[in-house]
Amino acid sequence: SRRSTPPSTQWILTYAAIRGTTPREMRVFKVLRVEEWAELCASGTSAGAAIDRVDGYVHFSTAAQLTETLARHFAGEGSLILLSRESEAAPAMTWEPSRGGALFPHLYAPMKLSDLTDLGEIGWDGSGHNLPEGWNDV
Repeated sequence: SRRSTPPSTQWILTYAAIRGTTPREMRVFKVLRVEEWAELCASGTSAGAAIDRVDGYVHFSTAAQLTETLARHFAGEGSLILLSRESEAAPAMTWEPSRGGALFPHLYAPMKLSDLTDLGEIGWDGSGHNLPEGWNDV
């Protein structure tokens, strides 16, 4: 008998790009530094980190992209805040090619505190990032 396995995140994103749609019910992630998180908490909205403001959109990552995002953009940094939200809840979120042609979720609107579904702290142990308790299988 043939066993059905769930498609990989990359396959889902590729299929969505071909169809011109966004993946449904996909949790996407944003990493913020503590001061960026404080700004979001204080105002309820944020244009994101400095790179987000320069690029004109808020960068998010899928679960499959999160480890590389941390390594490339937050190496050696601890006390980071990991936020998540559902991609389908953001009409202003588009999926665009980035690293190696992979599709990344980009939010072309301010990030709203009220749209977030989960948050946790990412630590640094001297050799790598540690996701918040219970988030190892994001």
